[in-house]
Amino acid sequence: MDILTIITNTLGELIAPTTAAYALAAMGLNIHFGMTGMFNMGQAGFMLLGAYGFAITQSMGWNLIGSVLMAILLAVVYAVLLGIPTLKLSPDYLSMVTLAAAEIIRIIGRSTSMTDVTGGSAGISPQDFTTQFESLSPLPDKSSTFLLWTYSDNIADSWWLRIVAWIVVLIAALLCWRWFHSPWGRMLKGIREDENAIRSLGKSVMRCKMQSLILGGVFGALAGILFVLPRSVQPDSLGRQVTFYAWTILLLGGAATVLGPIVGSCVLWVLLTGVKETMRVAIPETLVSSNQIEALGWVIVGVALMCLVVFRPQGILGDRKELAFHA
Repeated sequence: MDILTIITNTLGELIAPTTAAYALAAMGLNIHFGMTGMFNMGQAGFMLLGAYGFAITQSMGWNLIGSVLMAILLAVVYAVLLGIPTLKLSPDYLSMVTLAAAEIIRIIGRSTSMTDVTGGSAGISPQDFTTQFESLSPLPDKSSTFLLWTYSDNIADSWWLRIVAWIVVLIAALLCWRWFHSPWGRMLKGIREDENAIRSLGKSVMRCKMQSLILGGVFGALAGILFVLPRSVQPDSLGRQVTFYAWTILLLGGAATVLGPIVGSCVLWVLLTGVKETMRVAIPETLVSSNQIEALGWVIVGVALMCLVVFRPQGILGDRKELAFHA
């Protein structure tokens, strides 16, 4: 593996659909936490519901738009059912409840009793739900090269998927920018800083929190669709570690910023891939195995993130004065 291959593989993460999916999931967390101050530790639950809603209905022959709407509907229903009994909890209890709820969804999804619907622990094969999406592509059925990267135009981890994924992220960023600067967004920030002050003005804090939970959950469901399009729907691949990655991305890029989740996702996956690819070249396999390099890569990136939290806790684009917990 030469230096050009390392650079190509590393910078390829900038446009990867997985990077876009995590950016979108972190945007949803940004609505929950950056705007409203809610500690949602179960974003993976929204992503898994979105993935299942899309994949199952596609395998049943639904229209593509109908499958996307079903994924959104599942996220909305889940947010309402989750929010009604939990949104009055303190942040630490809310984080535990949302984490447990996401784990319940994952365990139900991989249950043998659900094999006929969700595929159980084996999941749903991409051939069952990607055909319609790939058939919408206006690109020719071949592989294309752009700058350093060569990918299939339409199949699996393709240019078509990359184009759609980053268009969705761009639209989500524009919506977040509009919401952040709207009266509704300023009210959410007020709830984040002091719920009682907003309540004293006659505003319904519960209703605003529910709206925030629903919108962030919808972003999570859409992220789940983007996440599974280049791979199968595997419940264990959308477990609690996905939520932790999304939180890392949000805090790395900067909470309560529009572009923070996007920058955080790009930086995390580029940095992680670059470290792993460099170690594979620099360290002989007789000294460190491939599996050990995977783990060591996370250790090195984790140390770098710890240093960031110590020396710049607001993240790359964040404002230290923006959030009360930074004071």
